[in-house]
Amino acid sequence: MIRPFRALRPPRELVSRVAAPPYDVVSTAEARAVAAGNPDSFLRISRPEINLDPTATADAEEVHRLGRATLEDFIGRGLLVRDEKPGLLVYRQRMGDAVQTGVVGCASVEEYRSGVIAIHEHTRPDKENDRTKHIDALGAHDEPVFLMYRPDAPGAAIVADTLGRVASGAPEYEFTTDEGVTHALWAVEDAEVIQTLVKAFEQVPTLYVADGHHRSAAAVRVWDQRGEGEAAYFPVVAFPADHLTVMAYNRVVRDLGGHSLASFLDALALGFDIRRFDIQPSTDAPPLGVHQFGLYSDGTWYLLTARDEIVDESDPIERLDVSLLQQHVLAPLLGIDDPRTDKRIAFVGGIRDAAELVRLVDSGAFAVAFALHPTSPVEVMDVADLGEVMPPKSTWFEPKLRSGLFVHPIDS
Repeated sequence: MIRPFRALRPPRELVSRVAAPPYDVVSTAEARAVAAGNPDSFLRISRPEINLDPTATADAEEVHRLGRATLEDFIGRGLLVRDEKPGLLVYRQRMGDAVQTGVVGCASVEEYRSGVIAIHEHTRPDKENDRTKHIDALGAHDEPVFLMYRPDAPGAAIVADTLGRVASGAPEYEFTTDEGVTHALWAVEDAEVIQTLVKAFEQVPTLYVADGHHRSAAAVRVWDQRGEGEAAYFPVVAFPADHLTVMAYNRVVRDLGGHSLASFLDALALGFDIRRFDIQPSTDAPPLGVHQFGLYSDGTWYLLTARDEIVDESDPIERLDVSLLQQHVLAPLLGIDDPRTDKRIAFVGGIRDAAELVRLVDSGAFAVAFALHPTSPVEVMDVADLGEVMPPKSTWFEPKLRSGLFVHPIDS
């Protein structure tokens, strides 16, 4: 389940310059701003388009080739150095009072295909295609897949004990980002400790993709294209689920599907109790419990509470708040049948709070925003165990893994 590998990693003294946010939580403009003035930012590899003039017309192939050239430049300048022998890493993140500690290693494409690594989301074809081309052109997996496992699973107690012993020493890396998240990593090179972790994870029956569905799906496609060598494996970080913090993944929609706000609220009243909130400032949202939604439109917040008759508590998928919103609001009232492909809907990660929802609606780009109650890790794993999937963008795990701390080369 977890396999050691020879990572490309930055030297200790350069790690804070190289490490960067993951590619998919920043737009091109945001990535360009983050990397401005820093030629060593890993975003120059994960988002290579930021190395081009913003006014230039560049096709995807040129961008992916530029990513490869930038990776080679980082290696040539000593910003990324290959480990001498295969090993594992212990990765700890601290965000306020929340602490999560996991193992960095590689998982196999075959374990993903067999369901030992379980998923809970479908992927978007355009994003999967892009990541496949990016990884193949790069000749490396530049970002890991974020996995979780049940803390009471066989082998989990051994993992916890071993991680505690490793992390009791001084970390090889430790730095704090502008967002206030502290990242620390320990290199695990001792053969006995590596073997203990590998054997312990062999007892864990299932690892669950928490974040990185497109990266894992792309890894499979790269393996199908190459069919040899290190492409059979992809980098992962595996955390016990009870360490994790999940935030809501909110929604904004560009129009009301032909409704006026008044008629839209009338239609909602068939399945929801509605309460208007006069919140000052409007950048705050109503407090939400399970089966409650904040709706913002036309300068006003409303609290929607789902009535019992539309909630099937016996069904682990139907009772999810993301399912309730999709099945009773987005599809029937707004005509959004496939949120993966419909351009009228956008998703706003919970780390971007109610102020971002208000900003997007007040800008005129969107007509309505929906704030949701977070899905729990247990709900995610329960759905995955059934072999089912959740509506897209059901979870936002925070803090995000920092990119550039380890790269898995797949070129021979």
